[in-house]
Formats: sequence, structure tokens, C-alpha cells
Amino acid sequence: MSRQKKQFAVIGLGRFGTSVAMTLQQLGHEVLAIDADEERVQKISDQVTHVVQADTTDENSLQALGLRNFDAVVVAIGENVQANVATTLLVKDMGVPFIIAKARNALHGKMLEKIGADRVVYPERDMGQRVAHSLISSNVLDYIELSPNLSLVEVTAPGLFVGKSLLQSNMRAIYGVNVVAIKRNEKLIVPPQPTEVIQESDILIVIGSTDGLQKLEVLE
Repeated sequence: MSRQKKQFAVIGLGRFGTSVAMTLQQLGHEVLAIDADEERVQKISDQVTHVVQADTTDENSLQALGLRNFDAVVVAIGENVQANVATTLLVKDMGVPFIIAKARNALHGKMLEKIGADRVVYPERDMGQRVAHSLISSNVLDYIELSPNLSLVEVTAPGLFVGKSLLQSNMRAIYGVNVVAIKRNEKLIVPPQPTEVIQESDILIVIGSTDGLQKLEVLE
């Protein structure tokens, strides 16, 4: 099953924003990376689809970027809270369908929620990759990269596997991944037996190659 290509814009190219932008690009999507700092823009210019140097607190500059046509916009401005809030507000007013905004603390996060951010994140250094993966698949609840080609994913059980045992699902052979635990309501099954039957509300905790997990993420 091929993953549908989407368009994302990432505003603010610090450590977090750069991580989000590059991960989305690596996952096969179109990425517009934006920052007011020319040096940051140049640094990522050959690694994403498009880059633009722009002051996103200026409404005219923002309007010219056509962001309302994008699937989602990530406001990753970190150092300047005022610019972060102003950009989020302007992007919301433009009618962007989904906005993720980076917050520095709980108070900042509440402010972003009040002005219309669909999701607020409080990123650690490696949070960008988790956000990128959750953007492209509604099934993915959490994502942690353990090494360049080994990751751990918490994913809603795809309908394809419901009613099948872990052995019957054949995930290891087809996708190169292993189910290390199953969350079922309040219960955690660790480790699940090969005969364990996957239920509709199950959350699978899966470890495996990044390529294999990406194929698993888009299953319905």
C-alpha cells in the first residue's frame, strides 16, 4: 500500500523544527521549511522540497506563502514566544486545516490552545521525529527512534490484523517487526504469546526496522 504524499510547512528551523522537517521529507512528503534567519534556511536548503526566508509575524509575507493549501503547518519557533504566538494566530486566521505549535511551558501551551492550535507539543531534543510520524499516520500514538534503522512504535491495531493471532498476522516475516507488548484497556500483555489474538481496541507496541514500521503505520 503506497503512502499518500502530503504537503507540510515547518516554521522555525531550530533543532526541533529541523528534525520535524527532515523526518517528514525522509518519509516521502513535500516540505516547505521557513525561517527568518538566512543561515538556518541555507543549512537545510538541500534536504527538503522548498525553503523560504520570511518573517512569519508579517501577515503579508505569510499570505504570500499560500499555507492554507497545506495539509498541516508546524509552528516550531522556540526562542521568541511573541513570534511563536503571532505566527500561530496568523496561520489559524488563514484557514490552515491542522496546526501544531511548540510551547515552552504550560502557560504558553494554554495560550496556543486558546488561539486555535490543534495540537501543542513540549518537545525534548528528539521529539521532532515523533511529531512527524504522528502527522502522517493517525494510527501512530508514539514513535521513538532507537538507532538510524531501528525504532519503537505504539500503534493502534490495524483492522487487517484484528481477529488474527500474532502468528497468523505474520508481521515479523512481512514487515520485519516484532510485537513486544499489547495494551488492552488497562492491561499490558508483556510479552504476548504467538497465539494471542489481536482485538479491535488493542494498541500494539512494535519494534523493528524503520522501513518496516513505515509500511505498518499506513495500514487501515
